[in-house]
Amino acid sequence: MSFALPNNVPSFTSSQRVYEDGYWGSSGRIHGQQNGHTGNGFADKIGEFLDRRELPMYKDKPYSYAASRKQGYLYRRKRVIAGGILFVIGLIYWMGAFSSGGRIPDDIKKSGKNAWSWLKRPDFAAADWDERRERVKEAFMLSWDGYEQYAWGNDEFHPISKTGQQMVPNGMGWIIVDALDTLMIMNLTSRLTHAREWLSTSLNYDQDHEVNTFETTIRMLGGLLSAHYLSTAYPDWAPLSDDDKGAPGEDLYLEKATDLADRLLGAFDSASGIPYASVNLKTLKGVPSHMDGGASSTAEAASLQLEMKYLAKLTGEKNYWDKAEKVIQVIDDNGMEDGLLPIFIYADRGHFRGENIRLGSRGDSYYEYLIKQYLQTSKQEPVYLEMWNQAIAAVRKHLITYSAPSHFTVLAERPDGLAKKLSPKMDHLVCFMPGTIALGATGGLTEANAKKSSSWGKKQEEEMRLARELTKTCWGMYKVMATGLAPEITYFNIDEPPKMETDGVKASAEMGNAEDADWKSDYIIKLMDSHNLQRPETVESLFYMWRITGDNIYREWGWEMFKSFVKYSAVEDGTGFTSLSNANQLPPIAKDNMESFWLAETLKYLYLLFSPNDLLPLDQIVINTEAHIFPRFELGKLFSTGWKRKPRDAAGHIVQEVEKDTTEIMGE
Repeated sequence: MSFALPNNVPSFTSSQRVYEDGYWGSSGRIHGQQNGHTGNGFADKIGEFLDRRELPMYKDKPYSYAASRKQGYLYRRKRVIAGGILFVIGLIYWMGAFSSGGRIPDDIKKSGKNAWSWLKRPDFAAADWDERRERVKEAFMLSWDGYEQYAWGNDEFHPISKTGQQMVPNGMGWIIVDALDTLMIMNLTSRLTHAREWLSTSLNYDQDHEVNTFETTIRMLGGLLSAHYLSTAYPDWAPLSDDDKGAPGEDLYLEKATDLADRLLGAFDSASGIPYASVNLKTLKGVPSHMDGGASSTAEAASLQLEMKYLAKLTGEKNYWDKAEKVIQVIDDNGMEDGLLPIFIYADRGHFRGENIRLGSRGDSYYEYLIKQYLQTSKQEPVYLEMWNQAIAAVRKHLITYSAPSHFTVLAERPDGLAKKLSPKMDHLVCFMPGTIALGATGGLTEANAKKSSSWGKKQEEEMRLARELTKTCWGMYKVMATGLAPEITYFNIDEPPKMETDGVKASAEMGNAEDADWKSDYIIKLMDSHNLQRPETVESLFYMWRITGDNIYREWGWEMFKSFVKYSAVEDGTGFTSLSNANQLPPIAKDNMESFWLAETLKYLYLLFSPNDLLPLDQIVINTEAHIFPRFELGKLFSTGWKRKPRDAAGHIVQEVEKDTTEIMGE
């Protein structure tokens, strides 16, 4: 799941867009110059791509960071050697030596979306999931190769106009770094070779520019750490000799991650320990948000922990751990009712701003990272399980309602606080939640195995039922749309007063395929919310639900979603896939933008959904909110939970301990 404000959105006037519209602007984002590459058609460009005999011209930028100076001489020698090796490998790559194993069928390259002939074939009763996985891989290769051809090294890619843009003057590697682990999982060796060559020679975070702390952490730091983990734990995936143990480039991903993390730590230097919304990568100074009264969003502040704690474990540098852990302590010390938090928090004061409570944008991944922190450290930090259990109970108490008349489960919002009116609105971002609920109930085991545990009971049964119903609601967001692709925001018809879980759970209606099916009236899609941004949250939950329940329906829903992406978002001339400005009309209106999470999350989750279950077993890993893969690990001697929750009452409010007067004690 990933919170990213859409690029190039229309000028919406809805009050619901007030926080989202200025997202990148509030975090210092700018657009750079467009990449003006042109071409004579995708097939011709692919031919040129395979026949090139020279590398693009890159500047070999200096590489150093404070944390590595104690070993600087060794790293500099290794980097020079690694750069030379990668240069040679890159030359061989551009000459086409690694073309086998990652080949796009010629008809797709030549004709783009019109050549996906399998779309015209009826689906057989017995699905060939290996073949379907290959179709996802083809979509990834088409997207990557279009980016590589027309916008290489740029942070943004516009596949229709065939241009790229930078988010900071010299680029962040936004698309390349975010997709590294997908390249590995899909075993795309030649493309990974080119990406590593770019990292080694062109990626430099020493730039005098503000970047968003959260997005840079989950995408860039998370991407580098995941690449390090997969390249070491699974060396046969997209194997490269340069990153083998003892090779000059062995630590490339980890060194880049450490350099970036040292720069991001400046965001944590606030009076409270809550990170600022942005940080300057060169000056290492945190920068308050340029809107929202300078407050950071709760999700931004509290979704950095998996990345920083894993880096601390890898490097033995406890500072990363302590900074990230402090954030959760400050948040929890506010003692918010039932553990549900407003979506903004001041970095300088450590107190919340406003009372808007939701699990969509600005709030979502705080809750996700509670249960995942518990699992990341092999269930050795029970405080995070306690906080997760409190939060999920509060979600069921305050936010779960039901649509009318079909009784679909809705995870709603409380924009004015828990005591005020419920809003029957669900961002697509909320659709991470059913998979996360299932993960929390089972710990990543299959449901069948989890039920054998002595800890399984009524609570877990009810949570799995909730996960199933919420997944169905999210799937309905796709089925209700003309293209079969979900809108950014969905509203629901509900009863007045709203029916809550405590009123009793009724069976939801079946989702028939008729265009005028009655169940569709439960969903309200507003024109300003009808854009589709290639988001991953629903397929993320489908992946978790398939792995945990074994119910084939989640794979089938994922296949239907993928077919809709291919049918309606593939670019005509085969340069990739685009997000849509309006996904509720035919033909849809294209936005001409490929989000980085299309490669990092959506296609990765689809690929894993159609893969065998022993590929990255859920009980051995945690997946960050940008779908980057980290291992579970033991705390060991160096690390521990460095804080304790304050005593609180049944509603979650902190109980102030009354200190006895000293004179009274002495007189007793």
